[in-house]
Amino acid sequence: MTPSPRAIRQIRWALLPLAALWLGAAQAFVVTISPGTRAVYLRVGNGVFTGTYQGGGTPGSGGTLNKVSVTVPAAALGNGTDQPMTSDATQTTSHYDGYTFCNVPDEVYIGGFYRRPTTTGSASLTVSSPAGLSNGNGDSIAFSQIAWASSGNGDTGTQPIPAGSFNGGVQSLASFPANSWRESCHRFRYANDAVVAAGTYTGRVVYTLSAP
Repeated sequence: MTPSPRAIRQIRWALLPLAALWLGAAQAFVVTISPGTRAVYLRVGNGVFTGTYQGGGTPGSGGTLNKVSVTVPAAALGNGTDQPMTSDATQTTSHYDGYTFCNVPDEVYIGGFYRRPTTTGSASLTVSSPAGLSNGNGDSIAFSQIAWASSGNGDTGTQPIPAGSFNGGVQSLASFPANSWRESCHRFRYANDAVVAAGTYTGRVVYTLSAP
């Protein structure tokens, strides 16, 4: 198995007193896993996994449906200043190796793997969002008002699940080549570009990792 970026980073720290050659920026977390029985696993926010993948653990299904929210102060309503959103997700660690990768409640973990017996093919990560969030009284906010940044503790460079914004439909987020584990932490924000009626606006997005 190819060493993970986190393992490489740990080596860099260990060798720091001995070899400046190891100094350098860590990369985003993308790791090659060994071929095996065909499987896909995706976790968004909290998820189910016994142990860690690196330790021979077992992925599960189910888990909590997590919520990301923000309360906009009346004085700031519709002023165009982005409002940071927070999540009720509580899991900060990666199921790959147990590393503390995301920071809650500000970030939501999104990641997983695609494995198959051969090295060909890829899985596709998509997200589906409705046209708008509704307050139940006929008022709505376009889902495109919600966007996200992408990062991860210790990461630099391009994230495997990049930054973006919802488009009120189905959109492609990333490709997972065969036998790879990929993960990012998303930090959501509300654009706050319009004055809207008072109320609690809700909507649901669905992330899907699928392979032919």
